Amino acid sequence: MSPSISVLPVVMAGGSGTRLWPLSRAGFPKQFLVLSGNRSLFQQAVARLAALGDNDIAIGDPLVVGNEEHRFLVLDQLREARVSPRALLLEPVGRNTAPALTLAALQALEDGQDPVLVVSPADQTVTDPEAFTRSLQKAIRLAAQGSIAILGVTPDRPETGYGYIRSTPGEGADRVAQFVEKPDEATAQRYIAEGDYSWNSGMFVLKASVWLEALRHFQPAMVEATEKAWAARAVDAQFVRPGKAEFAAVPSDSVDYAVMERCPGSKFDICMVSLAAGWNDLGAWDAVWQVAEKDADGNAKVGDVMMHDSQNTLVHASSRLVSVVGLKDVVVVETADAVMVADRAHSQEVKKIVGQLGAAERHEHTLHRKVYRPWGWYDSIDAGPRFQVKRIMVKPGATLSLQMHHHRAEHWIVVTGTAEVTCGDKKILLSENQSTYIPLGQTHRLANPGKVDLEIIEVQSGSYLGEDDIVRFEDTYGRTG
Repeated sequence: MSPSISVLPVVMAGGSGTRLWPLSRAGFPKQFLVLSGNRSLFQQAVARLAALGDNDIAIGDPLVVGNEEHRFLVLDQLREARVSPRALLLEPVGRNTAPALTLAALQALEDGQDPVLVVSPADQTVTDPEAFTRSLQKAIRLAAQGSIAILGVTPDRPETGYGYIRSTPGEGADRVAQFVEKPDEATAQRYIAEGDYSWNSGMFVLKASVWLEALRHFQPAMVEATEKAWAARAVDAQFVRPGKAEFAAVPSDSVDYAVMERCPGSKFDICMVSLAAGWNDLGAWDAVWQVAEKDADGNAKVGDVMMHDSQNTLVHASSRLVSVVGLKDVVVVETADAVMVADRAHSQEVKKIVGQLGAAERHEHTLHRKVYRPWGWYDSIDAGPRFQVKRIMVKPGATLSLQMHHHRAEHWIVVTGTAEVTCGDKKILLSENQSTYIPLGQTHRLANPGKVDLEIIEVQSGSYLGEDDIVRFEDTYGRTG
């Protein structure tokens, strides 16, 4: 018997993960980090949804909703996982999750079918995949009958960092009675004691047509504005870009506020399926400590770490030795350009530091010292007055943009691989230990024609060395203009 329920996984990958700074940053947010296991959170989410197939459930290729800046991160991680996406929907500006899901629903209906959408954030983890699969398959079958199915996590502690769902027993599944905001400690303890509250996982399952009908009922202006942006979309291979100006005019709201919280007592059937699968949304460093492997003293460590006389502490070292003595219930996170130390109980407040960095117009909240680009990466290893040194890696077959700079000259030294250098009207090949000079104002380009990674050292000199001193004339990745 062929499967009768067509399912389209929808992975929401547009978050910024500010509470996991300094590891998570706007240019490389937490969903693309490896925080548990050996795959990124995004890759784990894609794999979990791909495993939901059954005799009556057919799982399609995933639909990913993200933003323009992360498009090559998404594509590279999908390729690494050997997954071909149905499409990558790129939001030109952030409009929260309700418009993002509306784009996914409109894409899902393009081929004339009305699949069940299994909607999951890209930044969660579970420790019991089999229990996860059972709960999601139950939700899929309910959604195939027209219901909206929410996944509610069975709480094991009075957590103040999550929203809650109050439910009542019902036939086939619990009925959602109320959504409630993140509580204070006393209220969270009361929720646990009463027993009819679950954590809101942010995962829900429903048909594409049901979402659009519910949104049109509760938020008609949002549907109309999103449909205008969808009508103005541009398609570039797997990338689908809604109209920028039209999407900027879409009202911003979350799925919960726009629709889910309004469904109880309405004409829309909304139910809750319990999820007891070791779920965690890794929303703060305390949550990362909770799921990490710990020693006998409750300590968790990643990287080159030495600890003495410490308990229930997380230390994450990225680029050097980090040693701690006499700490209890503390988080220490080190990267090449920042160190963050926090009481575990206050780890939710790390986002306030990110806000201060943004207000001060500092780059540390946006980019790491090592910055990934569609062609490879660069690492700013040293800088001073009128000079900067970068280590640059270019993937085989990749090409940087044809560009020039108004304020700096550059020296390139090849460390490994072969470099194809365009400088003005000349084109040369350089191998290991060879170098070249790019004068200020000269049009130039770097490419890797070989089959191994190209690494060079770039020494910049000039009066201004910012990344915005780049004039692009041609670019493989659509970044000109």
